[in-house]
Amino acid sequence: MENEIKQYLVGVGKKVSLENYSTTYSGDRDKRTSQQELEETKEELAKYQETMYAADSRSVLIIFQAMDAAGKDSAIQHVMTGFNPQGCQVYSFKTPTSEEYDHDFLWRHYKALPERGRVGIHNRSHYENVLVCKVHPEYVLNEKIPGYQDVKEVDKDFWKRRYESIRNFEKHISDNGTVIVKIFLHVSKEEQKQRFLDRIDDPSKNWKFSSGDIAERALWNDYMKAYEEAIAETSTESSPWYIIPADKKWYARLAISKILIETFKGLNLKFPELPKNELLKLDEIKQQLLDEK
Repeated sequence: MENEIKQYLVGVGKKVSLENYSTTYSGDRDKRTSQQELEETKEELAKYQETMYAADSRSVLIIFQAMDAAGKDSAIQHVMTGFNPQGCQVYSFKTPTSEEYDHDFLWRHYKALPERGRVGIHNRSHYENVLVCKVHPEYVLNEKIPGYQDVKEVDKDFWKRRYESIRNFEKHISDNGTVIVKIFLHVSKEEQKQRFLDRIDDPSKNWKFSSGDIAERALWNDYMKAYEEAIAETSTESSPWYIIPADKKWYARLAISKILIETFKGLNLKFPELPKNELLKLDEIKQQLLDEK
């Protein structure tokens, strides 16, 4: 599947038009065998995670962005359950608090970065600041940035600088050992509609639905443009974007797992080796343990 997932990788400096990316999978794979393959892949991911945890030299940050009902939560649930919770942390970012608004927009995300040896998963991320804030520029005023007291002042130069801030932030953490994988779950407007209806019809899923979701759905085209610009501006060699077809959740989950496998393989991580003097003591210590009464 290595060659298959390469088609979802966004090239550096490439202009992005989401209309050119399919939201559904139409290949030869079937749901049942793909689910079996996902289970096998999760076992492989667990082994890679254990090695990274032991090596304690790198960390992996996985970023999920998508429209509502695209399957972010379920992807995290089904793909990441193979990870040892001791070495994995998940953050779901909501509307910033007053304390967070009193800092720069990256502050709360920097605080949530995974330590060396750990996997960090960000359900939504710092990209909300060039997505929802791009569609609703009035939100930028909550940040109290000097020189921006009116929506009219939030111009193209503002967004250009914000994209630059994101690129610099990601380059900095990448240079210091954090591997970044950015995943956009590309769901169709028709599939989102059906998933919204399912949430309404199923009492156990009513809590997932908000009337505000419909208001945001009405701005679909604005969001697509914001995603296109954000992805094109911030897909780099060290922190690439993947645009994954998300209409079929079972396929999206498998594709994500395979992307992570290739990411871990590229790290060439190994378990740490004991110093020679400690290795020489192992036989002696083993014998002491065996001689215990």
